[in-house]
Amino acid sequence: MLLPNRLHKGDKIGVIAPASPPNIDQMYQAVPFIESLGLEVVVGDHVKDVHGYLAGRDEDRLADVHDMFRNPEIKGIFCAGGGYGTGRIAGKIDYELIKENPKPFWGYSDITFLHTAIRQQTGLVTFHGPMLSSDIGKDDFHEQSKDLFHQLFTPTNLNYTTAYSELMIISEGIASGELVGGNLSLLVSTLRTPYELDTKGKLLLIEDIDEEPYRIDGMLNQLKLSGKLDEAAGILVGDFKNVEPSKRKESLSLSQVLNEYLSDLNKPVIAGFKIGHCQPHFAVPLGVQAEMSTKNLSLIIAPGVK
Repeated sequence: MLLPNRLHKGDKIGVIAPASPPNIDQMYQAVPFIESLGLEVVVGDHVKDVHGYLAGRDEDRLADVHDMFRNPEIKGIFCAGGGYGTGRIAGKIDYELIKENPKPFWGYSDITFLHTAIRQQTGLVTFHGPMLSSDIGKDDFHEQSKDLFHQLFTPTNLNYTTAYSELMIISEGIASGELVGGNLSLLVSTLRTPYELDTKGKLLLIEDIDEEPYRIDGMLNQLKLSGKLDEAAGILVGDFKNVEPSKRKESLSLSQVLNEYLSDLNKPVIAGFKIGHCQPHFAVPLGVQAEMSTKNLSLIIAPGVK
């Protein structure tokens, strides 16, 4: 495990768009919040690029990633948005450069592929949290979401309880391990690649958006058949937004799908975490030790910075 250094007021933060084109207006609307944290925003050279459904060509998005990690004046990196595209550059990233220049790296959704690849190639702890264009620059950005950015400045144990949201037990137990995971569809996309998600003895977080129950069924089945569910020490179910069926009139509910795949694993499985495409969005470090308990309905996560 490689912990990045904590941020300090006055630090410069790099903003990149390694996936799809972000909403530029919303991205800039997020800047005052970042500045309110005492940080200075430096926008990557190619953030405004558009190449179809990508925020610029692969080599240009990759260049922004490398430039921000290489630049000693940049103390942290925030992603402007997600969408699609990080898997396309994962095989070309200079992971040794990242390992030699560890710094907080923050984002979610399609950024899940980078979280997984970076952690497993370098050991660097990264952060699953709301992004500038996708979240921070919108009118509904929640105060609790804002509060979670303070974990970047002071090493903090996070304690998620039912005070944040209603939590539901799918399978009982207590487990501890390294917290990994993120967006379900991106986790599945790592399978049979050099960056295949490792869940052995770990706490697996899953969340997603705009996927019908039958699609979630298929992805969970793929994780099951690949052994990823069995190998995990515990499973945390985050927010699944817009999961109502539309293509098929008759459908299982999300709850039914989750129960069919997760209820008989003989390990703790808790659903209802406000982690994902939701507000508030409880930002968490990935790659640190955590403990989950159905007895206390709690999740305790170690600090993500040093």
